[in-house]
Formats: sequence, C-alpha cells, structure tokens
Amino acid sequence: MTGLVAAERGLGETAIVDALPEVVVVAFAAVTHLADPWFLFALLAVGYWFASDGTAGSPRRAGATAIAAVTCAYAATALGKAWFAVPRPPGAMGPADVPTWLPALLSGWYEAQVLSDGFGFPSGHATGGAAAYLAIALLYDRLWTPKTRYVAAAGVALAVAASRVVIEVHYLVDVLAGLAVGSGVVLGALWLAGDPRVRRSAAATSPAGPTADLDPAPAFLTAAGLSLVAAGVALTGGHTGEVVEAGIGIATGFGGAIGWRLVAGDEPPLSIRVAVPALAVTGALWVGAYALADSLPVTLVATTVAVVAVVALPALPEYAGRPT
Repeated sequence: MTGLVAAERGLGETAIVDALPEVVVVAFAAVTHLADPWFLFALLAVGYWFASDGTAGSPRRAGATAIAAVTCAYAATALGKAWFAVPRPPGAMGPADVPTWLPALLSGWYEAQVLSDGFGFPSGHATGGAAAYLAIALLYDRLWTPKTRYVAAAGVALAVAASRVVIEVHYLVDVLAGLAVGSGVVLGALWLAGDPRVRRSAAATSPAGPTADLDPAPAFLTAAGLSLVAAGVALTGGHTGEVVEAGIGIATGFGGAIGWRLVAGDEPPLSIRVAVPALAVTGALWVGAYALADSLPVTLVATTVAVVAVVALPALPEYAGRPT
C-alpha cells in the first residue's frame, strides 16, 4: 500500500533531537533495550515461570497470555512493515556519529543501537513495548495497585517510544502508530483468551479473578495466522528480511499453542534449578534462530522448539515425576 504512509513523514522532530546533549542521546540508546525482543521475551518467560498467587489469580494462565499477546503484537508489526514498506529516517542508515567521550568498549554498542536497517512503520520497539508492559499491567492484577501498574507500564512504553525517535531510527509517526497498535492488539488478544474484563462478562468480578479461565491458545494461533499473512505480503513485495521476521512469528505462534496443550494452567512456580538451565537452553535456541536466519527452515525449527519448551516447562516436574 505504497503512498498511505509517506517515506518522508517527519514532523520536525529531527531538529529537536539534533539539539539534545549527547549524554541524553546515549541514555536513550540504553533505554531502548527495555523493548528489545530478547529482553521482552526473557522478561515474560521469567514472569510466566516464577509468578505466584500474589501476582495473579492464575499466574501461569496470565503469563502465557502475556506471551501470546506480545507475539500477536510482533505479528502485527511484521505485517505493517511488509505492507507499507517505507524506510527509516536517513540517520538510521549511518554513518553513526559516536560521541568521542564514549569509552571504546561502548562505542560499538552505541553504533549498533543508532544504526538500523529494514522498514520503519510501525516501530517494532514501540509496538512490542506497549504490548508487553500493558499486558503485564492487566494480567498480573494482584501486583501493586492498578494505578501503579498502569502508570509504570505507560511510563516505560512512552520512554521506549521516545528513545526510538531520539536515536533517530524512527519518526514520531512510527512510534505513535506502534503505541496504538501494541495497545489495541493486547486488548484483542485478551478478548481471544476469554478475559472477562474485555468481554464484559460477570466473571470479571468473581473471587477467582479475571485470569482464572484464560486460554492463550487462540491468541497464539492468531499470531501465527497474522504472521502467515505477513509472510505472504513480504514474499509478494520481495522483502526478504520481513519474510524471516514473519517466519519467526509463525513458529512462535504455533510453538506457543503446542506448548500450552502440555500445560494444565494451574502449575506452581518453577524452581531455580529447573529454570536456570532451561533459560540457557532456550536462549541459545533463540540466538541460533536469528544467527541462522539465512536458513529459514533451521530458524523455524529452532524457534518452534524454543517456544514449545518455554511454554511447556511448568509441566516438566509433573511429567518427570510420573512413573514409567
């Protein structure tokens, strides 16, 4: 849909950003990590594994639904980027203007943060950040007070969105669209999961709480479907990089749905001795999936296995304890 979103879509924000002190830009380059895909999925996995009854009425259902919601958000991002296919700001293409006062050890990190390829609309970081932190605020409904959760979620999501503009890898329009898409997708995913607050059913006020009967499988499958559409759009447009991203979304969606079939939903929190090696193994699979992106079948298999393992892991102690 070329033309619906202009390649040059700045609103004057570049002039403001260019006037900021270098130390502010460096600080925002660090803030942007709060919505890196690896960070968000690690955060959500840890919440899913370790959350207790003090954080949600049904912590495993809440955690899996949060993962499914963010998977849907990334699928929507992949579809949007392939559909609109508009570039990032010129500053994202390089060369990077690295502050001379940065230590040599940080210069490479900073350059990696402020240079980015691929399409720019909507912002994946803004979309993923809005989705992840809103999902956490909504689903971990026994953590802090509602006001505290929502203010914290909004603060982090807005800080991440601002960081993408400050380091000049996105226009303001890109991050505003990302915030809107991420928030809307979360509400849609919760509706698919059966959240009574979104469906406006009486169960929302039940003693068991709104997370008691959540089923994340429909949201996982929707993410896979959206990613499949994104892959088709990307293939039609010849956008190889977006095909890989969409493929990872397909694998994540199907992997999540498969993993959830192995879980009852009422499992206790994981022990550290199970979670630490599991995090190392699944993390290695994720890294390998991206490192081997040139081989799409390998990437799909590695991603699927990693997501199945993450979602099914709470059931492992029960399976391991069964007599053979």
